[in-house]
Amino acid sequence: LLAGAERGFLPRGEVLERLCRMVDFLGRAESHHGVFPHFLHGGTGATIPFTPKDDGGDIVETAFLVAGLLCARQYFSGAARQEAALRDGIERLWQAVEWNWHTQGGREVLYWHWSPRHGWAMDHAITGWNECLIAYVLAAASPTYPIPPAAYHKGWTDSPVFRNGQTYHGIELPLGPPGGGPLFFSHYSFLGLDPRGLRDRYADYWAQNVAHTRINRAHCIANPHGYTGYGPNCWGLTACDGDAGYGAFNPEEDRGVIAPTAALSAMPYTPKESLAALRHFHGQLGERILGPYGFRDSFNLTRDWVAESNLAIDQGPIVVMIENHRSGLLWELFMSCEEVRAGLRRLGFESPRI
Repeated sequence: LLAGAERGFLPRGEVLERLCRMVDFLGRAESHHGVFPHFLHGGTGATIPFTPKDDGGDIVETAFLVAGLLCARQYFSGAARQEAALRDGIERLWQAVEWNWHTQGGREVLYWHWSPRHGWAMDHAITGWNECLIAYVLAAASPTYPIPPAAYHKGWTDSPVFRNGQTYHGIELPLGPPGGGPLFFSHYSFLGLDPRGLRDRYADYWAQNVAHTRINRAHCIANPHGYTGYGPNCWGLTACDGDAGYGAFNPEEDRGVIAPTAALSAMPYTPKESLAALRHFHGQLGERILGPYGFRDSFNLTRDWVAESNLAIDQGPIVVMIENHRSGLLWELFMSCEEVRAGLRRLGFESPRI
């Protein structure tokens, strides 16, 4: 919405009105210690269980939501009453999130889920490397319920797949599981968090994301399983719908399913290669994979299958990351938040922006 307003694709006033409706809905919707569930009922705002025990707060999905809300707060910075009301509503939601509640009483790690019926039964500690860095950044940045830096340095990094250091297709990968994992690892946390020049004691995050992307593409070019269609212009393995169900596809779990979001949301990291993929998806495959909401979620040419679905969590990063590549808009907005800059400093990050 913000990219659309900035480029004149959408009327700014209508975008403001829509965001006000969203924030008003969230203010009335069910939350758990200020933390929203994975799914909300669009009419009532009630929690829709994701799994039987995942029927409460989801701190990671909430972090993605808050990152977007903070960008909207920064974008609509005018003195007009409606813009001020939007900022106030976002501020209430941001300050209500009890990030430290998700440490189970002060443990040095964040936990993904809490349920009002099942408590901490899922007991899923959030450790890296994956898409969840933004949860730690925002939890450290919270003006009301922050976590201590030790949760990041002791909890987030306490994983056998945090550090990597191996070479794949001639490319060294600093962090992550073998082969890098699905490409959304380099997308979701970095829709607002600017990886350009971002580093800490563990990694240079621009180098990490570029390496991850290049390895994913190189795997598709090598195509060790001989899948139809794979090549320099048709690549990108990530979590998406597949012909045999949803999966977190990656070089270690490759079933022939390409998701357009993988290559297109990597536009800042591999602009030439991602643009070539975009032209291939649109020009050569467009009749098969284009629908009323953009590209279908995924396809498997080996099985002559195209998804019927469009998933918002796959569509959104395409728009955001293309805009970040072109103008840095969402990166500029998110990194303009003083709380974010302070949170990054607390965790020991360096960046030209802080």
